[in-house]
Amino acid sequence: MFGRVFREPRVHFFVLALLVFAAYHVFASSAGEGKADRIVVTSGKIEQIAARFAQVRHRPPSRQELKGLIDEQVREEIYVREALALGLDRDDTVIRRRLRQKMELLNDAGADALSPTEAELEAYLKSHPEPFAVNPAMSFQQVFLNPQRQGPGIERTVATILAALKADPETDASALGDASLLPAEMPLTSLNSIGHMFGSEFADAIGEAKVGAWTGPVVSGFGLHVVRVSERREGRSPALGEVRDAVIREWTNDRRKTLENDHLAALLKRYEVTVESVPAEDPEP
Repeated sequence: MFGRVFREPRVHFFVLALLVFAAYHVFASSAGEGKADRIVVTSGKIEQIAARFAQVRHRPPSRQELKGLIDEQVREEIYVREALALGLDRDDTVIRRRLRQKMELLNDAGADALSPTEAELEAYLKSHPEPFAVNPAMSFQQVFLNPQRQGPGIERTVATILAALKADPETDASALGDASLLPAEMPLTSLNSIGHMFGSEFADAIGEAKVGAWTGPVVSGFGLHVVRVSERREGRSPALGEVRDAVIREWTNDRRKTLENDHLAALLKRYEVTVESVPAEDPEP
């Protein structure tokens, strides 16, 4: 049994790591006597270094490779300490931004650990209905008229087409108007999406149109249209079960901002902040 255990590669790797760590510990103890500034590469750090190597290379490091990785860790620690001693971190925008990000991540961890109750989610949805509202939707047919092709008589053409469609509901609307990449028929689609495709003015107009009746001219960003709304679905406020994930996400974001502001307010009490006035520019002669 013990023979099989000692043949395991992971056991060999662990023993190797301990040997290298022990060698460094002896070296640091002998070479570092009388010095206040010590660098200790812990066994946990060695395991972390080796695990990172194995994740990239898909194998554990050899003895020489592990020694090189530890050498690099010691080199990095020395340079970092020397740079800090020289004040090279001061007024460095990149370092300051990175430190701020790390502090914000610490705050985020606190917010992510929170779990809202059903009552909190219901209250949040009730007090913030707009982001979760189900947008009105409609389906419609449309006949497009191109202003550049129709010229000044475009409104007379609209009136003629509108009169023909009203007089004979069986008229093939797709045979009328000008060729376009716009769909002649739209299935049930939210007004927001219709606005993105045809423009907000068009969406507002068909939002008020009577279902089943041809109307026009309706203006879009492309030209004029004759439109018949075939179905309208009114907007509504959804139940929590329909938008739970979105409510949890927004609740967590709001909670994160609150915690961050509270934390910053607490930290501000430890500082005296003075903002100097900027000298006014001399008026031009």
